[in-house]
Amino acid sequence: MKKLLLSLCATLLLLSPCVAADLPKGVTLRPDVAYGADPAQRMDVYLPPHPQRAPILLMVHGGAWRVGDKNDARVVDNKVARWVPKGVIFVSVDYRMMPEAEPLTQAEDVAEALAKVQALAPGWGGDPANIILMGHSAGAHLVALLTAAPALATGQGAKPWKGSVLLDSGALDVPAIMNARHWPLYDRAFGSDPAKWTAVSPMDRLAGPTLPMLAVCRNGAHESCPANRAFAARARQLGGRVEVLPMALSHSQINERLGLPGGYTDRVEAFMRELGWAL
Repeated sequence: MKKLLLSLCATLLLLSPCVAADLPKGVTLRPDVAYGADPAQRMDVYLPPHPQRAPILLMVHGGAWRVGDKNDARVVDNKVARWVPKGVIFVSVDYRMMPEAEPLTQAEDVAEALAKVQALAPGWGGDPANIILMGHSAGAHLVALLTAAPALATGQGAKPWKGSVLLDSGALDVPAIMNARHWPLYDRAFGSDPAKWTAVSPMDRLAGPTLPMLAVCRNGAHESCPANRAFAARARQLGGRVEVLPMALSHSQINERLGLPGGYTDRVEAFMRELGWAL
């Protein structure tokens, strides 16, 4: 039944979330932890049994900057099942979305959430200095933007984190997207002002060495890998470290299937271990 529900959610692209499944044995959930005054500024914290200076994975959902939910099964289930029993604290973040908040404000919300996680981590048994950011789709764009322009994060009180995992971001070079044929969703997100395009473009915000990044992208139809490779090349020119991981998966599968046994999850875990995680 759960597989059928996930299939229907992915096929129909429902605006309401597919609700996460039951928790693995020993995992506890602290839901709706506030990091700001707005009702959308909430995060769910999944704790392993007896955490002690546990690493923290902070996950940012996608949804075209307009929809999405921290409790979506595709965002949560396989990642929690894989990593929380291994001793990782998993945090899934909601943030204000359009039309209330434009993408730059959304990135600031994620940064504010990161700062709150760093402040609360010791009370959870977590290590505030051992955090990896991860995002899918629009969430990957927000994570890439913070990683390319870390002043956006420090401006909200966040301290540096270990690195970032980008799950199929399609918006790494916003001016290039807007100056070519593109999906209408980008017009709704980024508008018509070129100055705003630059302000929210991870490619344009790169200015020096970045924290390490792993950019997962799609091979095949509607592939996203060329844009990810161009972003990685520019980051490397500036002294950063960005690895590109092409996958023969759909946009949704890159998110949903991460955490399942296999080479894809193994490769992401290898990146995590390179950042010092013991998995």
